[in-house]
Amino acid sequence: MTDHPTGATEPADDAGSVLADRTVLIAGATSASGRVLARALVDAGATVIAVGSDQGRIDALVAEIPGVVGERADLTDGDDVLELAMRVHAGVGDVDGVIHLVGGWRGGGGIPGQTEEDYRVLERSFTALRYVSRVFWDDLLASPAGRIAIVSSTTVERPTAGGANYTAVKAAAESWMRSLTQGFAKAESPAAAVTFRVQALAGLEARLAASVVDLWRADAAELNGRVETLSA
Repeated sequence: MTDHPTGATEPADDAGSVLADRTVLIAGATSASGRVLARALVDAGATVIAVGSDQGRIDALVAEIPGVVGERADLTDGDDVLELAMRVHAGVGDVDGVIHLVGGWRGGGGIPGQTEEDYRVLERSFTALRYVSRVFWDDLLASPAGRIAIVSSTTVERPTAGGANYTAVKAAAESWMRSLTQGFAKAESPAAAVTFRVQALAGLEARLAASVVDLWRADAAELNGRVETLSA
């Protein structure tokens, strides 16, 4: 694995069609970054499945961005994720990409302040990643351009006492992504698992969206296992 701090990405001439005939599922789609990403993927030609837990916010996203398919699901509930996959397969078909934006922050108080309540809340993002990647694994393997990506944190390399719970969960998610990387390589699949690291996502929404779209402009062999740091 290599950490690749990146500069600006040159736009491609086929920006409007790079994702034509591709279906991308966004987990945690009703966040600020999810809305920007959904717009960028639709503009690039993708069919976008926006998944969230709040039906009202999903409906607002669908109304805001024509072409987005909204789905409500509790991604920390295995049965709910299985039902989501069945609806997606029946209504849209197999997916070519999963972008995992489920997250959140709780911290402070040094090591004694790393409460069990905070950890359980933060751990939900890792649980969701495990369920979603498992249920759509066969889709990604079979796709001619399967991609899965998460947003992690630069604190994985520089942990702090006040953010110990948060960083531990992000480190676990990155470990899971490395396992997906090995699984894709072992299967000789044209799929790739990519981790984006940020210090803070606020203000980087457009940068993240452009970087996600670019995943379908690169070869899987170049991408699989990449850890890419996004900065302003």
